[in-house]
Amino acid sequence: MAHQHRRPEFKNIDNTGFAANSNAEGSRLTNKDGSTNLRKTGLRYWEHISTYHTLLRMSRGKFMLLVLLFYTCINLFFASMFYVIGVEHLIGTDGSTSRFYQFMDAFFFSSQTLTTVGYGHVAPTGMLTNAVASVESLLGILIFAVVTGLMYGRFARPRAYLQFSHNVLVSPYKGGRALMFRVATYKNNNLTDAETQVTAAMHVMEEGKMVTRFYQLKLEISRVNSLALSWTIVHALDENSPMYNYTYQELKDSKIEIIVAIKAFDDHFSNIVQQRTSYTLNEVVYGAKFLPMFHRATDGSETILELDKINAYEKVALPEMDFNTEAVESTTAKI
Repeated sequence: MAHQHRRPEFKNIDNTGFAANSNAEGSRLTNKDGSTNLRKTGLRYWEHISTYHTLLRMSRGKFMLLVLLFYTCINLFFASMFYVIGVEHLIGTDGSTSRFYQFMDAFFFSSQTLTTVGYGHVAPTGMLTNAVASVESLLGILIFAVVTGLMYGRFARPRAYLQFSHNVLVSPYKGGRALMFRVATYKNNNLTDAETQVTAAMHVMEEGKMVTRFYQLKLEISRVNSLALSWTIVHALDENSPMYNYTYQELKDSKIEIIVAIKAFDDHFSNIVQQRTSYTLNEVVYGAKFLPMFHRATDGSETILELDKINAYEKVALPEMDFNTEAVESTTAKI
């Protein structure tokens, strides 16, 4: 009769911020971009959304499109007010043109008032028209102050600018096997004192119900003085690993997720920056090793780091594992 290898017990981490109830989880705990795979309900939309954080984290294209849309809508609103009051109260406009061109005159006067440009070609006359123009000019000052602050905040916000490999590899390592993934900075920022923490989230059966357990993975090197080149982060799959002697099917059943968090010191901002990501089992490549992604320049004057090769790997044969224990009568490959 075959005896399943008895795996060592590992301490579960309880301070991850995630729940142990597996039935309450979505497909993954952490998205690839490092955000939490979570949607909050129970409050009105504007009560659980921070407009400032949303605008700071919004993509550049969406942010510029939103600013343009908001600017256009504000001008359409005030142009409509000037049109309703009467374009005859805007000195410099041609009242004999069509309604469309009269509205466009009001629109362009609104844009000049909102931005406080004031070319002088068109000027308001009458109490009501001047009052609307005064309100719009004040609103324009406030709006552009906010937009300028957001532009500066988006530009000056410290970020890690880290690029992770798309996959985690199971590679040969010191006569055994190890999980490996790579990370590198893709901007011209300089990160020092980089430190990483890798956590494995695994679903296990306890007392007849499925629960999620979190285990901090021991790394070959968890801290480097400078993140100038790429950094290959290694977790040995030995008896000190919670995945020790697991088969691929067992890992699949556990719905394993490898959560990565890296923090470092950015000496340009004199601030600590951090970035997260995660890997699921379908992003693990079994039997492969990374290819070199940096080399010496032809003239020998500098080192070339090829960021497009961060996920470049080749398939290799893995060594047979010898656990010095009773053989497991199974043809299923062990991780």
